[in-house]
Parts: sequence; C-alpha cells; structure tokens
Amino acid sequence: MTETEHASDVLLDLALEAARLAGRLLRDGRPAGLGVAATKSSPVDVVTEMDIAAEKLITEFLVERRPLDGYLGEEGGTTAEGSTGVRWVIDPLDGTVNYLYGLPSWAVSIGVEVDGERVAGVVEAPMRGETYFARRGHGAFVTGGPYGDEHVRLRCRPTAPLAESLVATGFNYVAEVRAHQAEVAHDLIPQVRDIRRGGSAAIDLCDVAAGRLDGYFERGLHPWDLAAGDLIAREAGALTGGRPGRPADGELTVAASPGVFEPLQALLDGLGAWHD
Repeated sequence: MTETEHASDVLLDLALEAARLAGRLLRDGRPAGLGVAATKSSPVDVVTEMDIAAEKLITEFLVERRPLDGYLGEEGGTTAEGSTGVRWVIDPLDGTVNYLYGLPSWAVSIGVEVDGERVAGVVEAPMRGETYFARRGHGAFVTGGPYGDEHVRLRCRPTAPLAESLVATGFNYVAEVRAHQAEVAHDLIPQVRDIRRGGSAAIDLCDVAAGRLDGYFERGLHPWDLAAGDLIAREAGALTGGRPGRPADGELTVAASPGVFEPLQALLDGLGAWHD
C-alpha cells in the first residue's frame, strides 16, 4: 500500500466511525415530537434539532482528530479550507422530511476530498441497517442489512434498454420548481420502466451502486448531497455526470449503469431537466 493509499484508508476509517456515531444518535435520539430549529427554502423543507446535533457530533469527532483539515457541512458547519488539502463534506441527515415522518429512507453522508479530488465516501443508512462505503480506485462495498456482517462488493446493474430501466429522481421543496420537475417526470415516465422518488439523494446513488436502480437523476443537489454517493456509484461501475460533457453538479446530477447513462442523460437534457 502506498503512502497515499494508506492516508485515504485512514480517512475512510474516520468517516465510517463518524457516520456510525451520527447514525446512532439520529436513530436512537429521535424524539416523538421533533422541534424545528430553522427553515430552509420553504416551510416544508425543515432543519431539525437532530440534524444540527448530528453535524455537531461529526465535526467535533473529526476536528479532534484532524484539526487542520477543511470542513463543509450542510447545516452551517463550514470552516476555513484548512492547511492539509483534506476537506470533509458532510450531510448529517440526508432525507430530513423522511426522518420527520418516520420513513426509513434517510442517511448520514460523509465525503472526503484531497486536493479537490474525492477519495473516500460513506453513506450510513441506520433504518436499513446498511453502511455503504468506497475508496477511490478500490471499489465500493456495503455491510449490514440483508448483506450481513461481510463487506459485500457493490456492482451496478447490467445494462438494460432505457425502456426497461427503473429510474429514481427527487423533487425540490419549492412548489414552482417542483412543478417543472413534475413536467419532466411526466414526459420521462412513458420512456422508462417506471420512476421512484425515495427522498434521499445519497441513498438513491447507493441504490444505483447496489443494482437496485438502473438510474437516478436530480436537479438542485449540493456538494454534500452527492460527495459520498457519487463516488460509491462510480466505484460500483456506474457512470455519473451532469449535462453532457459536464460533471454532476447542482444543475443536474445523473447516475446510471453503463449503457443506460448516455441515453438517459441525453433524454433529460432534451427535456430541460437542468433548469427550473
């Protein structure tokens, strides 16, 4: 193992432990009546007290061990870029509304970047009992749930015709934006097997990696939404990107099995999935 590989392995281990601790906090500490600490883009998209507590736990755990690193957290946990070239990209609770309603599709997502390149990622899905993780160049794995205690290597689904592909997406919480996204879904659904809306971008990306979906797309994601899941999907053999020729970003994120990716990406581009 090279020095760089050893370093990324250490970073992955820290991300795994931090995500596990935050997942346990969120699962076991979920109060019957969740207090709302703030609002995001609309009254529907809320930030809960547990969301903020989970980010605090993660950042304190990591800062204690790596005080000179940079941090980007969804709930205001951003610090200076740091001096090591390492940045932790943290979504303490992806799928907040699912969490509020007691639905199981929510996760803790931690991505690790070194000099701007993603090198490791963890998605902890406590209500599934599953942990997804990847290190760049070393594959993606899952443990827990139906997979048991073994580290099972993830593989995306074999290529299927677009018409036979199961595709997931997400919708914005702002009504006007969601209305356009619904129009895109309306035009897309006759051209694929079916569409799913799970409510957690991190889990959707991991489901592409695990072969539970043929593809996934969404507009409006932030770096913390996809930092871990994008790497996990790619390390499982999926392709990811944004509009044709561009990386996955807030304008458009697409992830799919090879062979499904390009026709899905082209179709979404033509349908205007990249704008509101």
